[in-house]
Amino acid sequence: MLTVHHLGVSQSDRIVWLCEELGIPYELKIYDRDPVTRLAPAGYKALHPSETAPVVTDGDLTLAESGAIVEYILAKYGEGRLSIAPGQPGYSDYVYWLHYANGSFMPAGMIELVLGVLGMADQEAVQPLRARADRGYALAEKRLGVATWFAGDTFTAADIMMLFPLTTMRVFAPRDLGPYPNIRAYLARVGERPAFQRASKKGDPDLAPLLT
Repeated sequence: MLTVHHLGVSQSDRIVWLCEELGIPYELKIYDRDPVTRLAPAGYKALHPSETAPVVTDGDLTLAESGAIVEYILAKYGEGRLSIAPGQPGYSDYVYWLHYANGSFMPAGMIELVLGVLGMADQEAVQPLRARADRGYALAEKRLGVATWFAGDTFTAADIMMLFPLTTMRVFAPRDLGPYPNIRAYLARVGERPAFQRASKKGDPDLAPLLT
């Protein structure tokens, strides 16, 4: 059986949500962060050489990396759901946002996180780096002004990938969503999805989803 190894308050919340949206059987194992360092515990790091979340196991397979896991689950269990095939309307948008989430948007958020930890966020020299996150939010805001979901009219795995940098990542790199009405409306739509509600309660029951 597919097992989702979920590290609390991490990108593995995507995988729990994906499984709930697909309605597939899976086992959920939850790992708490170290209370002092707030990093993954030794048991989680031992799952995969990357030592990062998410990780899934499926029979003899152990797989890490959000995008890889999402594509693996869709290919094996999705039966065409939550994805858009080449040649179908919205395919290029689907592929773009599916990969933009961790290819560009998450690294920009990590830059903000590191600069904040180092106390350098307000220094003039690093503003071009911080602008990457600003562009990411502006890009998402523009897209959601013309589309209900990132790939178009249909909810897809691209939305599952994009949600983390818009929500849980803000635990680590705070961002006021006041200037982004389209993003706020989008997050409200996500919050109404029963599968998202189930995933949130199962994966991080003590964390209120940052949907505002």
